[in-house]
Amino acid sequence: MSILRNALTIAGKDLRAERKSKQVLPTMLVFAVLVIVVFSFAFDPDKESTKALIPGLIWIVSIFSAILGLNRSFISELKNDNIQGMIIAPVNSISIFLGKFFANFVMILIVQAIAIPMLFLLFDYQFNGSLPWLLLTIFTGTFGFVGIGSFLSAIASNSGISEMLLPLLLFPIATPALIGIVSATKIILRHPDQIEKAYGWLQLVGGYDIIFFGICIVLFDYILEV
Repeated sequence: MSILRNALTIAGKDLRAERKSKQVLPTMLVFAVLVIVVFSFAFDPDKESTKALIPGLIWIVSIFSAILGLNRSFISELKNDNIQGMIIAPVNSISIFLGKFFANFVMILIVQAIAIPMLFLLFDYQFNGSLPWLLLTIFTGTFGFVGIGSFLSAIASNSGISEMLLPLLLFPIATPALIGIVSATKIILRHPDQIEKAYGWLQLVGGYDIIFFGICIVLFDYILEV
């Protein structure tokens, strides 16, 4: 319980700092909105072929917006050697990882809560599928991507080229989960009568999330020491 309590304290600290500075979340939102608006002008929303782009666009917006936030996750702690203070504090390293994960996860969910309805609106997309399944799919995919991204952002923050290094590390590792989650989203949005196929993809992504999230927790203490 102390690990979870400390993690929530760290996450709360990051979210309060973001509320005051307004540096990361507005940038993520502006990027998401800009991508959606550009694509809405580039493709004819009335065409059926354009509707097929919606599942991919959801995750393009989510992933690249997330990277903007993940890049700042640990870089912000380098100022005044805050990260060293967190390391020597009587706090378990797992709490540090979970705190950063919770903060990143909340901010990305906020972006998705605004961007996805806007995407449906601008593309005049009539959603006839199962909303609980769609929410579960978004949650599952975002959970895995943010978990791995939070871990890798700690590695990239020690580099002077973290903005370039994080995507290079993240995309190869996250590709299997991204393929599964885009496929599940496509089935839910385009073929709601084949929901059992989406469930198969979600099981795959869920297993991937559990395995890699556990690996991140186990190895995070070593990353802090390095």
